Amino acid sequence: MPAIEPIEGEPAAVADGPEGPILVVADYHAGIEGRYRREGVEVESQAAERRERLASLLDRVDPVQVLFLGDLGDHIGQPDGAELEELMELEHRLRDREVHLVPGNHDGMLGDAIDVTVTPGTGVRIGDLGFAHGHTWPDPSVLDVSVLALGHEHPCVRLEDEVGGSRVERVWLRGDGDPAPFEDHYDADIDGPDEIVVFPAFNELVGGTWVNVPGQEFLAPFLPAAAPTAQAYLLDGTRLGQYDSI
Repeated sequence: MPAIEPIEGEPAAVADGPEGPILVVADYHAGIEGRYRREGVEVESQAAERRERLASLLDRVDPVQVLFLGDLGDHIGQPDGAELEELMELEHRLRDREVHLVPGNHDGMLGDAIDVTVTPGTGVRIGDLGFAHGHTWPDPSVLDVSVLALGHEHPCVRLEDEVGGSRVERVWLRGDGDPAPFEDHYDADIDGPDEIVVFPAFNELVGGTWVNVPGQEFLAPFLPAAAPTAQAYLLDGTRLGQYDSI
């Protein structure tokens, strides 16, 4: 069965593509520091660090394709300033790779700014794998797959110790797919997906959905209903259990 396997210790995965391995990264959010500065919060740029982390993954995986699972950029409209500079430097670093973007809600006009192949916003199917950002309903053709990969959610868990301390950790969510919400939405029979994988955000500054905290609502219109028994995994591969019972 085609697989999407997380890279141990990293918020990225390798997918089995027809031509070879595909490096998949969600929610890169280039230039996010500019948004925080506009909101009055001074944040030092981490653009170089993000680029180097991605470069190390390229060396580690040597993929035939790099697929950004939405929100490669951060500004909803035309990228400019420091964000555009970061995107152009990233484009230069990836110049020898086939690069695809499944557009997310922050990608707006990004395809006009840099050289990247932009898929439909409702997702893309590669072999028996489906890829969608998750901010909108995937096309039915993207759902009839063995594994559906999603971004957008930035899943996190809040972990507490016995003395009352707490920390927030990014997690993967993986679980059997339930077609019911897709069937209701499309008013049609939907065969898949067999499994859903929700990616942690590559960018550490974006925050996220604390999936184990009561009252936190999921961002994707079909979650958690489409993966009701999803398990949460830390970046190092530690399984924490069903997301809502941690």
